[in-house]
Amino acid sequence: MVSRVIPVEAFDLVIFGGTGDLARRKILPGLYRRFRDGQIPDDARIVGAARSDMSAEAYRAQVADALNEVLPASKRDAESVEAFLARLDYVGIDATGTHGWPDLSQKMRAGVVQAFYFSVAPALFGDLAKRLHKHKIAGPEARIVVEKPFGHDLASARDLNAMLARHFDEQQIYRIDHYLGKETVQNLMAVRFGNLLFEPLWRNQYIDHVQITVAETVGVGGRGAYYDKSGAMRDMVQNHLMQLLCLIAMEPPAKFDPDAVRDEKLKVIRALDPVEPGDVVRGQYRAGADTPSYRDDAENPASRTESFIAMKLHVSNWRWNGTPFYLRTGKRMKARVSEIVVRFKEPPHSIFEEDTGQSANELTIRLQPNEGMDLTVTIKEPGPGGMRLIDVPLDMTFAEALGEEAADVPDAYERLIMDVIRGNQTLFMRGDEVEAAWAWTDPVIAAWDAREEKPISYEAGSTGPEEALILMHRDGRRWREIGS
Repeated sequence: MVSRVIPVEAFDLVIFGGTGDLARRKILPGLYRRFRDGQIPDDARIVGAARSDMSAEAYRAQVADALNEVLPASKRDAESVEAFLARLDYVGIDATGTHGWPDLSQKMRAGVVQAFYFSVAPALFGDLAKRLHKHKIAGPEARIVVEKPFGHDLASARDLNAMLARHFDEQQIYRIDHYLGKETVQNLMAVRFGNLLFEPLWRNQYIDHVQITVAETVGVGGRGAYYDKSGAMRDMVQNHLMQLLCLIAMEPPAKFDPDAVRDEKLKVIRALDPVEPGDVVRGQYRAGADTPSYRDDAENPASRTESFIAMKLHVSNWRWNGTPFYLRTGKRMKARVSEIVVRFKEPPHSIFEEDTGQSANELTIRLQPNEGMDLTVTIKEPGPGGMRLIDVPLDMTFAEALGEEAADVPDAYERLIMDVIRGNQTLFMRGDEVEAAWAWTDPVIAAWDAREEKPISYEAGSTGPEEALILMHRDGRRWREIGS
């Protein structure tokens, strides 16, 4: 299979927070990979902007160190690294003051795509937007990229959207959620809407339930101060898991167009029922043999913040009425896994004996690790001895099915940054979508705050609290084993 790499237009990309961790680990290595693969034109320029005063040469040296640290030697070579670094520039800038803004203004070119990546704390978004406007740095076609969190609740999300809207139109704002840039997430849309096989079955008549799991083996670590004010609900469910739910449950858009896709996702969020208290399980990891507890990591011995959450949701529309969606996410779990499981109903009548082993079909969509999909189907077990049925997977692991091309597939940040340059907002959240997600999330959080609930303690390295298993067992269902 031949890879089709299409170069983008010439651009100026300014990375505010250009010396920060996200820029060093994801943004700049991702841009280098796109450059090495021929997708970034020779006349593109990348400008790092941060508080520190340093020369462009010193910044290039920092970026070179980051590339050496993040990328394996097989993914970088001296010639392409040198050519990439030559396209880098730097400006020392004060996000809340006047220093550096005239210098940045002089560096920007007319007649090329202008993009500004806000790789900084959300508290600085307003200051950056205001100064880009005040100093006439961002033209009418400029694009800004903002990282989550998009607010802390509905009120703050509305304030953030209104503040950005004072200086930029909605079509200029790219709210990035890296989960939407994953290859498998986009393949989910291709599988649903590009094949006649699944879409007729994609409804309550044929699907028993859907599971969405995002499990991490790490704790909150150095993010303790932030995470303790957020928790799993705000940090993961309101954005990442909500977006996956929308892609699973959305109606087919009229066309693969940014607003058409986001209109359908918005309808899903607005169709979500309020969550019953008994349909939510909150957990907090305790200390293990060689791992600290959540409270130790957060440096808050009285913390009631959840590091794990499992919940049962309902989408009240004709397609999904009666089909539950089960979501779970947590820290210090048994394995690092992100996956969606679509469990189909069992055949309405079996012509085989009850003990033959026949079961329902499952479509499993793996986001990490080993991106891919597999569909479990029932076949006859080979050999004599009667009709014995077994379940086998029809496996489509990208690395195996597509060979070297799949192994070198762009990561989420690479894909999304290139979409910014192209002006394609399909995989970015719209302002009303963010606000609708918070409008659903806030009452869930307010309800458990009002009850003063403490999260349930669970063992580090486990699958979470036992109550999360009961959440499924009481419905006659069970979670797919994490790491299976």
